[in-house]
Amino acid sequence: MRRRERGVTGMHGHDIVVLGFSAGGIDPLLQIVAGLPSDLPASVFVVHHFPARSVSALASILGRVSTLPVTTAVDNEPIRPGQVYVGPPDCHLVLAPGRVHLSQGPLEHGNRPALDPLFRSAADSYGSRVIGVILSGTLDDGTAGLQAIKSAGGLAVVQDPEQSAYPGMPRSALEHVEVDYLASPEELGALLARLAREPDPATGLHPV
Repeated sequence: MRRRERGVTGMHGHDIVVLGFSAGGIDPLLQIVAGLPSDLPASVFVVHHFPARSVSALASILGRVSTLPVTTAVDNEPIRPGQVYVGPPDCHLVLAPGRVHLSQGPLEHGNRPALDPLFRSAADSYGSRVIGVILSGTLDDGTAGLQAIKSAGGLAVVQDPEQSAYPGMPRSALEHVEVDYLASPEELGALLARLAREPDPATGLHPV
């Protein structure tokens, strides 16, 4: 794991983790989720570029390796710590204070769900409490949303493009965002667990 020194002011603790990927991201995601502890003091939100009319089995697949409960997100459900929420096909997954919402908003980067709506809404609703994570994928979805997280005081984490099957999304993030951590999939679960337990520097508070 490499910590990016540019623009980093200290380690952050956050209880909202937003994570997105496209091509080549399933295997890294499985490694990350398998590495998250059962007492994780954070909520995890996952989006992937699904075809609009597909049926997603991602929550079931993740549930086989996770010690945390994994569900497909439902509109207006409450956000609970220690749970993994997966965005369904043909809906943007967005966050509001205390709630999950599903949106039929316009396609972004040719996709719905896309990373940027999730990342932007997390930054708007939770500010410095957010960790944004970009895994393998093509093109640049997630870059603008990751910058929004950084601008709100959150952390930006990117899968090392040298260890990504499709490095386009990680490389775009590195080119345009002051990323805090580069890590392999094997390292990311432990990294996220550690960051979730450290106090938020904006408030000095530990996650609850």
